[in-house]
Amino acid sequence: MSSNGHLNGRTNGAVHGTSTQADSDARTPLLSHSSRDLVLDVAPDRTHHHEGHSTMSEYVESAVLGMADGLTVPFALTAGLSSVGSSRLVIIGGLAELFAGMISMGLGEWLSTNTKAKQWDVEIERERREVRECPKAEEEEIYEIFDEYAIPREDVQPIVEHLKRDPEKWVDFMMAFELKLEKPKRRTAVICAIVMGVSYFIGGAIPMIPYFVMNDINDALLTSCVITVIVLIIFGYAKSAIAGTAQAERVWSAVQTLCVGVLAAGTSYGIVYGINQKLSGGDGFL
Repeated sequence: MSSNGHLNGRTNGAVHGTSTQADSDARTPLLSHSSRDLVLDVAPDRTHHHEGHSTMSEYVESAVLGMADGLTVPFALTAGLSSVGSSRLVIIGGLAELFAGMISMGLGEWLSTNTKAKQWDVEIERERREVRECPKAEEEEIYEIFDEYAIPREDVQPIVEHLKRDPEKWVDFMMAFELKLEKPKRRTAVICAIVMGVSYFIGGAIPMIPYFVMNDINDALLTSCVITVIVLIIFGYAKSAIAGTAQAERVWSAVQTLCVGVLAAGTSYGIVYGINQKLSGGDGFL
């Protein structure tokens, strides 16, 4: 390796350091370089580099969760109620469940975000107090964090010194790596709640459409099943595609989603039908 600090003779940049340290730097782990910068100043060619990580936003995530429940629960309920033989019951019961589920899902998402935000507030204040009152113990915790990655203490020391100069960054580091807590997005809580509730309603309304336009409940049930099966397959495939999975995983996701929906609807139909027959002696209770 040459004295200009090139890595493996191919790296375009050079490690920060004095010219007298070049040879020793070439044999030293990267983290032990200048505690002033803690930066490996390299300039790799990024022109053709693309990292295929998922970029699913919180809004899309809320929509996916809401739609997943919406396509399953109301479909199972309406299928079960249809075994009684009354379209009116299916429509009334289905709409009641849709509105109740929409409100429940939306409020649940909002309450969940608020709970996470309160937990964050409590933990960050505790961490600030610990950094202020017990700095030595907190320093040791930094070393313990890097121990999990088998990084020597001498290589971690520059990072510790760097964090000590900015207590707030130190606290942020501990929140992310020690407590593994993600900073809550308070401003999006209400929007995410609305998105989840509305997507639940839309997903649940799809299986109910045939009951509004068909007089025969058996035809409506069959049409509802066909429509919902198609939508479940498309939705299962799409949600996996959004997550950036491979083609095989997308197909498997579609199959899983379909199986869950069919199992829920079939179970609901069988249970309601059996109870109705048992209580009424075969004549129905409506």
